[in-house]
Amino acid sequence: MSAESSIEWTDSTWNPVRGCTKISDGCKHCYAEKFAERFRGVKGHPYEQGFDLRLVPEKLAEPLRWRKPKMIFVNSMSDLFHENVPEEYIAAVAKVMVAANWHTYQVLTKRSERLRELLNTSLRFAADQKHIWWGVSVENRKYGLPRIEDLQSARAAMRFLSVEPLLEDLGKFDLRGINWVIVGGESGPGARPMKKEWVVAIRDQCRRARVPFFFKQWGGVRKSAAGRRLDGKTYDEFPDRVTHPILDVHECLAMAEKFEADFKRTDLLSIAGISSTALELVL
Repeated sequence: MSAESSIEWTDSTWNPVRGCTKISDGCKHCYAEKFAERFRGVKGHPYEQGFDLRLVPEKLAEPLRWRKPKMIFVNSMSDLFHENVPEEYIAAVAKVMVAANWHTYQVLTKRSERLRELLNTSLRFAADQKHIWWGVSVENRKYGLPRIEDLQSARAAMRFLSVEPLLEDLGKFDLRGINWVIVGGESGPGARPMKKEWVVAIRDQCRRARVPFFFKQWGGVRKSAAGRRLDGKTYDEFPDRVTHPILDVHECLAMAEKFEADFKRTDLLSIAGISSTALELVL
């Protein structure tokens, strides 16, 4: 799951963590869970453990080996700020993002309280980096609007909202400090409907606030047939991206090897809180 991505608003995915647990209404039809559970028990498959949460340290330095600049969705198959992901490991992921700064990273979470806490403390070294975009999921008023407030209270140079799946009218909400908004409907079997007026209301608020607006999809059981045009137009707006020089190939490889060696020297068992049997599965 680190190859080219079919997600409309990114180029590639990077999963140094796999698996998650459900915490809100937007998780009901989780695409990542459905994908991972198909392979539970398939020996040798990356998702042999299904959607159980696990660290994947062998993927940690991967962006340093990708020398072509990419837009990278971090943990498309997990949540970096899950309560069971150790803070030290989150910091290691952030250090890689800071080091491989020729890429643009999109970090999306439903655990906004932890995101706010860490960006304001141990992740301050990464929070101000304009090539790292920090975002929260917003599916409805109950869960989504408090996440927006947490994000706005976090120290971050770039903030975005993923309003997907949009499950109800959000009403008027505060876009101060928000740099990008993605909107999309739920797709697949059992998809909950999204009304056009909900989308238009968000688009219009983005227009007034001068926030780039990206409309991903209408969703539904046949999302390709429903398409992604709104009022006859495709909305593919992005914030401006910063550019940084790419390190020499030898520097990239040396830095990747150092990250991996440094991580192996840490007490992984105590950091991850896992058994020796589970350790064999992640290394």
